Amino acid sequence: MIDPNQAGGTRPLLIVDDDDTFVRVLTRALTSRGFDVLSARRADEARALARRHQPRHCVLDLKLGEENGLRLIPDLHELVPDMRILLLTGYASIATAVEAIKRGAHDYLSKPVDADAIVRALLEGDVAQQSEDDVLDAPEAPLALRRLEWEHIQRVLTESDGNISETARRLGMHRRTLQRKLSKHPVRERPEQTD
Repeated sequence: MIDPNQAGGTRPLLIVDDDDTFVRVLTRALTSRGFDVLSARRADEARALARRHQPRHCVLDLKLGEENGLRLIPDLHELVPDMRILLLTGYASIATAVEAIKRGAHDYLSKPVDADAIVRALLEGDVAQQSEDDVLDAPEAPLALRRLEWEHIQRVLTESDGNISETARRLGMHRRTLQRKLSKHPVRERPEQTD
């Protein structure tokens, strides 16, 4: 386990998430690991806390109610240039991960995630900066058709800044159909079966 006090000081860690239960559990876990935790439910709260406390680390959720966590990343870096941002989401996609890294996130994890994985992502990644090409390894086997559809929807949604109506228009589908597809969990790849 890496001690956050040895990893560059004792500045606070900011959690930006609108799920009260998740924030409460994560706050307790990270506090027990030596972090001084602040939390915000909305983007404007996060900006105010970042300006006031200058946190070294941030755990940011992709979906903040109607707001999009991706849009907040550049604002947080403007307020605290050396802030290390970890983006979390329950709806992982390659397009979202790449966009998060382009906007300045240092790492990207899918929920559910444990506190140790968060600490590793926040502290161990300081050693070597990854280039965008190193972020994701290409899958060895082709993706399933339903997974490809999910990835494409996520890419178009990201390009549309999270606007559902614009995404549906670009995809040529009804808005309700898109919302139904987005409400489902992402398609998971089946593990290889060994005989």
